[in-house]
Amino acid sequence: MKFAIYAQNYKANYKEIVEKLVRAVKAHNATVIFEKEFYQLLKANNVLNFEYETFSSHSDIDDDTNFFVSIGGDGTLLRAANFVKSRNIPIVGVNAGRLGFLANVQQESIGFLIPLLFSNQYTLSRRTLLQLNQPDEATSKFNVNFALNEITVARKNSTAMITVETYINNEYLATYWADGIIISTPTGSTGYNLSCGGPIITPDSNCFVITPIAPHNLTTRPLIINDRSKIKMKVSSREEQFLLSLDSETAAISNDSVIEISLASHTVNLVEFPSVTFLRTLRSKLLWGEDKRN
Repeated sequence: MKFAIYAQNYKANYKEIVEKLVRAVKAHNATVIFEKEFYQLLKANNVLNFEYETFSSHSDIDDDTNFFVSIGGDGTLLRAANFVKSRNIPIVGVNAGRLGFLANVQQESIGFLIPLLFSNQYTLSRRTLLQLNQPDEATSKFNVNFALNEITVARKNSTAMITVETYINNEYLATYWADGIIISTPTGSTGYNLSCGGPIITPDSNCFVITPIAPHNLTTRPLIINDRSKIKMKVSSREEQFLLSLDSETAAISNDSVIEISLASHTVNLVEFPSVTFLRTLRSKLLWGEDKRN
């Protein structure tokens, strides 16, 4: 078996995490490869005692790679999805960040959970993606044209609201007067969507959520739609540009651009262990179990 390991940066606790990962994987005679920049950081901090192969991009990862391990928080896992793209390589999220809804393997559980991969004691949680189809101005500015969490339009530099004329399957829905609009997947429902008052949605739900950011009209509320729907938005504001974000990537786009969003043709597979399911993570991270009646 082959494991690809990635992190965006290096922190003090990564030494123990990497050592635990390598030890657990090598105990089963599996191969380890590292993302090149992360590998150089590990060597600079004297973490690794042996030489390892590296990868720098999506095309460097061989088809025989069994698992892609992301070390960090949810933001790192979102970037990991850019490496995997449509290869369907399962992603294992090791949480070295703060909240960690997606990266839910805790540091102290590595030695127990990673060996379960070799005995098939895990399931794959297939996560749907949003795909940006238009405008061409935007698709040329992003490394990829899909998002695992959300696609967001937002005001740029001014404190003035933007106007977002929105259509679902070419039928007019509403004109939002707000700081912006979030189009979220079920995976992203626990992220920006949640902080703006949107609902939490289980990952296997076939839907998207349209959530306004600080809407001027108080009757405007988040709307859940079928994920087969095609979304079209036209933005106008006092400025010449607005911000368009695909997960953690952001670009400035010209006003009056028509944005078209749909369901991506591929999914991302996240590894889920029996003891670390979505519902268990939800209870733990949101402290639902703190109520004594539970």
